[in-house]
Amino acid sequence: MLRHFLIDTDLTPEEQTRVLDLALALKADRFSRRPLAGPQTVGVVFDKTSTRTRVSFATGVSDLGGSPLIINPGESQLGHKESVADSARVFSRMLAAVVWRTYAQSGLEEMAEHSTVPVVNALSDDYHPCQILADLLTLREHLGDLPGRTLAYVGDAANNMANSYLLGCATAGMHVRVAGPQQHLPRQVVVDAARERAEQTGGSVLVTTDPAEALRGADAVVTDTWVSMGQEDEKAERTRIFQPYAVTREAMALAGEEAVFLHCLPAYRGFEVEAEVIDGPASLVWDEAENRLHAQKALLTFLLDSSGLSADLPAALRREEIR
Repeated sequence: MLRHFLIDTDLTPEEQTRVLDLALALKADRFSRRPLAGPQTVGVVFDKTSTRTRVSFATGVSDLGGSPLIINPGESQLGHKESVADSARVFSRMLAAVVWRTYAQSGLEEMAEHSTVPVVNALSDDYHPCQILADLLTLREHLGDLPGRTLAYVGDAANNMANSYLLGCATAGMHVRVAGPQQHLPRQVVVDAARERAEQTGGSVLVTTDPAEALRGADAVVTDTWVSMGQEDEKAERTRIFQPYAVTREAMALAGEEAVFLHCLPAYRGFEVEAEVIDGPASLVWDEAENRLHAQKALLTFLLDSSGLSADLPAALRREEIR
């Protein structure tokens, strides 16, 4: 069955664990799987600029035996001169998978609907599921088993990172707490989906406007930039609103004694996080950044395996129809 990864809950709890297990194995033995041998080509399409997403996917595709085709903003007809559906049909004839960093989640859904190869959400306005896999991998390396652990996200709780932390951490059986100003809290549909997943895994979900309530006793503290792409004109007002949610040394002191700090980057020291925190001993941000590579390699391998498209699977398990 063809598999895509558009939102964190596209993986069941068991599948998420399998991907993290595989990520650990690939980190230990970087070239042990070659599902893209040939080399097969993976399209990595950017509507938004990127550093970690571009480097990690390009490197990861190469590690898996493939060839990354980077398509930068404005370099294709996708979505303006040619419909998403038509582009999906063309991509499916030439590519082994499509990775897309874009704006609307609906575009990814349309791409997947008309594609016969896996489609991966490398970031949309609503979700950033690949980042959460990397974060979960990092926490598992440093904290051990994830079920029962508590993660606190503070800051802009209405953005794609907050949404994916809710869904991805609930899938992992964690207690996820999200704190932000009243006007910047996650949509109820996302909270409801996270709570439904948490009921299956033994996790829990808390949404609050009180950062101390979220931080108290947490195993991991996470934040994100207060000013995302396209919000630059709102910087002064957003800084004022989010200042009480900054991750300072005092905020970290509210968390557990061994609490760690994560940030998806880029980070702005003196705004959402103090330099003493992100550059201090509790910070795992550089492991987290590296783990984008290993988590995404594992994800691509899982999707290709599950879709019967991996070149290094036994021939009897491969999907043979013509795309």
